[in-house]
Amino acid sequence: MAELIEHSGVVERIEGDAVLVRITSHSACGSCKARAACGLAETQEKIVEVHTPEAGSYHPGEEVSVGVRRRAGAVAVVYAYVGALAVLLVVLMVSSLALGWSDGASALAALTGVALYYGVLGLFRRRIEHTIHFTITKH
Repeated sequence: MAELIEHSGVVERIEGDAVLVRITSHSACGSCKARAACGLAETQEKIVEVHTPEAGSYHPGEEVSVGVRRRAGAVAVVYAYVGALAVLLVVLMVSSLALGWSDGASALAALTGVALYYGVLGLFRRRIEHTIHFTITKH
């Protein structure tokens, strides 16, 4: 099993020590074994920001490979999906069973809890980004 999940892309631009790479997902993503841990399978195009001290050696239009460790992909899935599901279920159960709210009020509270969860993730976005490191290699 490969340690990295990799996608081919094209350098869009360079900003300081960051290389911005445009990745276009292909139909092959549907058969990829790593698609469960990869958010790229659901999108047509995505810009990935890769921080590297060698950013100056890349040029717009250059074909590259962008990779992320499989573990980092799994952590991202936990933050994005499992955490939101846990918040939804906990708020739904507490508001419905413990507080005795109606189904509609409980559902609204659960959706509000998920919105707050994603808001908190947004506030801590920079801290989370530092835990997920992308690598870049030339073709």
